[in-house]
Amino acid sequence: MALKFGILGANGFIGSRTVEMFHLADLAEVRPIVRHYSSLAGVSRFNLDYRIADAFDQAALRKAFSGCDVVLHTVAGDPKTILGTLTPTYQAAQEAGVRCLIYLSSASVHGQAPIPGSDENSPLNDEQPLPYNKAKVEAERKLHQLRSNGEVELVILRPGIVFGPRSYWVASFAESLLQGTAYLIDGGRGICNSIYIDNLVHAIYLAATQPGIDGEAFLVGDSETITWAKLYEPIAQALGFDFAQIPEATLPKPKAASLLDRSDAIRMSKPVQTFLSIFPMKLRQVAYMGLMTLRPIPPTSPWNMPQPEKPVASLEMSLLYQCQYKLPHTKATQRLGYEPPISFPEGCRRTVAWLDFAGYPVSRISAPVDRRVGA
Repeated sequence: MALKFGILGANGFIGSRTVEMFHLADLAEVRPIVRHYSSLAGVSRFNLDYRIADAFDQAALRKAFSGCDVVLHTVAGDPKTILGTLTPTYQAAQEAGVRCLIYLSSASVHGQAPIPGSDENSPLNDEQPLPYNKAKVEAERKLHQLRSNGEVELVILRPGIVFGPRSYWVASFAESLLQGTAYLIDGGRGICNSIYIDNLVHAIYLAATQPGIDGEAFLVGDSETITWAKLYEPIAQALGFDFAQIPEATLPKPKAASLLDRSDAIRMSKPVQTFLSIFPMKLRQVAYMGLMTLRPIPPTSPWNMPQPEKPVASLEMSLLYQCQYKLPHTKATQRLGYEPPISFPEGCRRTVAWLDFAGYPVSRISAPVDRRVGA
């Protein structure tokens, strides 16, 4: 009997790829669940039993979950959305007779630059510098509380930087290169806790099918230990940029970081991204440059020749670029049988190929094909 798998947030980056892989590989009977009919643009190419339900609406969710064995919560958003959708989702799952809820948390519950030795047994830190991190910590605790009083099993996945076709991390860096706003810290030598999107979907499937993991949290990532330079250099090369010429950023001052992070949040927020996605890439670049005017312009002296402004890193990126520790997925290997099926080089090749497909000015595909896995 086929696994009946509901995907809440099926229009997002991770949700939509989960729909694709589960359906095309016949891993489950997939039910995409989205907030609006307009959000079905991507998944509607498949003949699936999609449902419309707001993640805050318990009654609508109960109807959407009816008949599902497992539900994946992959709703993205601000802290209000992250925390406000938990109780309706869990209670609706219980009322609908769902066996298991898989919650997509984040490795950022350990911080953007986790302390060496951190793993699933490490206590989660309440004093997080970013509201998103704190919300994810609170979300995990809330879900455990719901599970202690409920019947629906709970499995939590903590991916790191999820890259691949349509990834925020890929698109935002490519666009910052084209806009002339890209920057690095320490040449990108910091460790990037990456996971290629298909490897994450593989972990989601294992979490849905492996017995005896109720109440557990799992870090998941790629096999390789990589740096930010390894992630971003193929993108720069493909777009015709010399990676060595990307400027170094200065670390943010506490007050400056707040404004920079707000402007970055506006630029990459879901409403802005959704609105801009209907325009060609060149027009999007013009719009992005307009949003960049939110950044403060330092005063200039009439007695000095103007010098190029050194970029100031956002707080999030300054922490990520300084990471010196690869989070382990040993527990996922032992308890889920998780082994990433896609290597990092192959993930890079597919990512750059997508940039070309999506209309970015790709001059050459620099990432080599990894012959160990299929294209």
